[in-house]
Amino acid sequence: MARLRDITPRGLYARSLLMVVAPVVLILALMTWYYYDSHLAEVNRKLAQAIARDAAQIQSFCDARPDTLFTKEKLQRDLDMTFTCDYADPADGSPRLIHSFAYGKTLTEELTIRLGVPVDVSVDPRTMLHFRFPSGSGTAEILIERKRALVVNSHFFIVWVIASSLLMLALAVAFLNQQVRSILRLSEAARAFGRGRDAPGFRPSGATEVRDAARALLDMKSRLTAFADQRTAMLAGVSHDLRTPLTRLKLSLAMMEQSEDLAAAQSDLDDMAMMLDEYLTFARGEEGDEPMALDLAELVREAAAGFGAHVPVVGPTSISATGRPLALKRAINNLISNAVKYATDVRVTVLDGPHAAEVHVDDNGPGIAPERREEAFRPFSRLDEARTQNTSGTGLGLTLARDTARAHGGDLRLSDSVLGGLRASLRLPH
Repeated sequence: MARLRDITPRGLYARSLLMVVAPVVLILALMTWYYYDSHLAEVNRKLAQAIARDAAQIQSFCDARPDTLFTKEKLQRDLDMTFTCDYADPADGSPRLIHSFAYGKTLTEELTIRLGVPVDVSVDPRTMLHFRFPSGSGTAEILIERKRALVVNSHFFIVWVIASSLLMLALAVAFLNQQVRSILRLSEAARAFGRGRDAPGFRPSGATEVRDAARALLDMKSRLTAFADQRTAMLAGVSHDLRTPLTRLKLSLAMMEQSEDLAAAQSDLDDMAMMLDEYLTFARGEEGDEPMALDLAELVREAAAGFGAHVPVVGPTSISATGRPLALKRAINNLISNAVKYATDVRVTVLDGPHAAEVHVDDNGPGIAPERREEAFRPFSRLDEARTQNTSGTGLGLTLARDTARAHGGDLRLSDSVLGGLRASLRLPH
């Protein structure tokens, strides 16, 4: 059985449709079976019993053979039945009677039990029922409308039930189709926004709740975009204000006579400029880098090549993905740089899964204790027990890498490495 996360949105829609259609069809079949096997059969039996009671009165009249014509007319009027106590075979050419019809057996059984004699039950083309049974020295015949004794429209009723049910099912499927399409569009838009992409043409649609969720998503995206733009603009201003005095200090130091103290001051200024660049990169989040189709395996190899041949890359030669190449390359550079700083053996592994690609950076360094791994992702965090204080850096490498992974819909996690140190695993969905 496929796991839920492996089901595509279209597969989820098909499964939802099946979950609606199948129970409706099953319930319709059970209701039809129960109604026609139990309810209608009982109704027809009760009708047959009522007709049999009336027929018994006619039987008593015919057995007594009274000579009063008024008594027969009154009985026919009271029972609303036409009968004769002296039935004679009709002449040739009369309408042919049908002896086998729906619930005819039930009617025959009830009449036979009530009258105590064999009863021949038939129906003519005019849907009149004929009951014939022995009476005295002759044969009596009773004529009544078929609808009075039997529910004869059962087949038509079945057709109407099925037709109306199919119509209701079609309306339900159309409604569900519209609602699920709205939910799928909302899901695709949320996924695109989560990966730093736009969803052109997306607008709220569907049920009220779905439209409210879509409007909330658009509002959240606009507020996050405004916040990011405001942060970038603010730090751009800070950058301008800080770079100007730094440049003046660099020029002043360059004009002075060189000494050890002067060299140390110049080094501090270079570190300040580097840290400023890192802070701005963290704030901007590579805003100018647009999502595009790329080869993740080639990008990883290019990043690893900058650290020399002692950082091997293992995995497939090509992995198709979509993302921001500059941001991804920078994130992978940060992971490899972290490993190279604190270890002597570094290895990069690339995996291509059915739904996501993974990049594992393993090293044999001191690693990070499991309870402190989440702390390593905090901005400007330096874990001195695992990382020496004398190592340069701003403490933003893992933070930037995780931000990049999550901006692409993936994540970055830390675990124990097969080399004995730390493993950094960057996961990117296709």
